[in-house]
Formats: sequence, C-alpha cells, structure tokens
Amino acid sequence: MTESKSQEPTPQDLGFFSRIAHPGYFLEWSRYFIWPLVGITTILMAYGLYLAFFNSPADYQQGETVRIMYVHVPSAWLSQFCYAIMAAAAIGSLVWRHPLADVSAKAAAPLGATFTAIALITGALWGAPTWGTFWEWDGRMTSTLIMLFIYLGIIALWRTFEDQVRAGRIIAVITLVGAINVPIIKFSVDWWNTLHQPASVFRLDGPTMPPSILLPLFVMFFAFSFLFLLLHFISMRTEILRRRARAIERQYAQQLRTQKP
Repeated sequence: MTESKSQEPTPQDLGFFSRIAHPGYFLEWSRYFIWPLVGITTILMAYGLYLAFFNSPADYQQGETVRIMYVHVPSAWLSQFCYAIMAAAAIGSLVWRHPLADVSAKAAAPLGATFTAIALITGALWGAPTWGTFWEWDGRMTSTLIMLFIYLGIIALWRTFEDQVRAGRIIAVITLVGAINVPIIKFSVDWWNTLHQPASVFRLDGPTMPPSILLPLFVMFFAFSFLFLLLHFISMRTEILRRRARAIERQYAQQLRTQKP
C-alpha cells in the first residue's frame, strides 16, 4: 500500500486553538516545553520516591511490600489515562479529521502499553506476598491484561499499514470500540468479587488513606503524569518529523522518475 496524501489545512485556515494544534505550530511551541518538563518530572520523581521509600510508614500487615503501591497505582492510573487520550484523539481523527489527532494516538499507544505492563508486573510482585499468588483471574487483572493486548494490537496495526492516514481512520474505530474496557477496569471491583479492594482514593465521601500514604501517592501520580506528557511530546514531535521526511523522500523519488528519459 502507498501512503495517501493528507489533506492538511494550512495554519492560516484554522482558528486559534486549531492553529496551536497544527503540526507545524506544534513543532514550534512544544520544543519550549521539553526541558521544563524534564526538570519538573525529575524533581517530582525524586521527591515522590523519597517520600515513598523513606518518609511513608510500612503497613502493619503488608510490611515494606506496600511501597510497591507507589509505582503500581500511578502506573495503573496512567494506563487508563493514556487510553482516554487515544480515545479523544480517535474522535478528533474521525469527526474533525485533525492532522495531529492520529499522531497523538500513535505516540500514546506505546506509552500506554508500557504503563499497563508496569502495572501488571508490579501488581504481580505486590500480590505474591499479599494474596499468596502472582496472578488471579479476577475482574480487574483480566480487564487490565485485555487492555495491554489492545495496546499491542494497535501498535501492530500502526506498523502494518504503510498508509498512515488510512491506518489512523481504521485504528480510531478500533480504539473507540476498545474504550469500553476502561470503565470495566474502573468498576470491576464494584461489579464482581475480586481480590482488589474498592476505591480508597477517589470516593464521594473522601479518601480512606492517611495523609502519610496519600501524599507520596499523589506526588508519584503527578511525577508519572509529567513523565507521560514529556514522552508524549517527544514521541509526537518524532512522528511528525518522520512523516515529513517520508513525504520528502516520496516527492524526491517521484521527481527522479519523471526526469528519466
């Protein structure tokens, strides 16, 4: 398959917010955020790890293994957040055909798969001493594993299609269908009997965790969030430049063919 020509509007044809998200403008303004994001991520990660490993108390039942939570829980949150970003980008690609939407979705997929894998691995390490098993086919574990397979399938599809514009449309539909798994992960502890406890942070009556545990958990959540934002920006910029390089290569190859006698 050959890559079809994208109907990318010029920045002058767009409104203010659409102009900011135009690939050309995105490359321009996003580069000013890379190093500030590196600094913020480093500070938050260092502070969060200090609080998690040296300032938060050990659990009276789980002991020191409870500290795995400070990596496991933010990774689990980010795995779902990444998919929400992809679903929003899918809508932007299908409804508004925004040129940056499929770039955002493609850049988010490997990050989401990584966070999901980290959540599954740390969950298994945490569950072994707590539950006596590395794995149990309960609702949350199974639905999270399904989300990892969805991520990997989407990544494989991006690499299968040479026509990235066509791939973006097909993958957008698949992404929206797979989005039904996100609320299943969230509410699985309420719908089925699982080894996971019900929500203890985002509750209508407030979190049940003490501040000594809640503070490092939120610091690590923001550290992981800024890490995602940093890596997402870098991946998007790389993808835009890669597509432009491929467009130049095709244009040059076409010129060579037309110049042949």
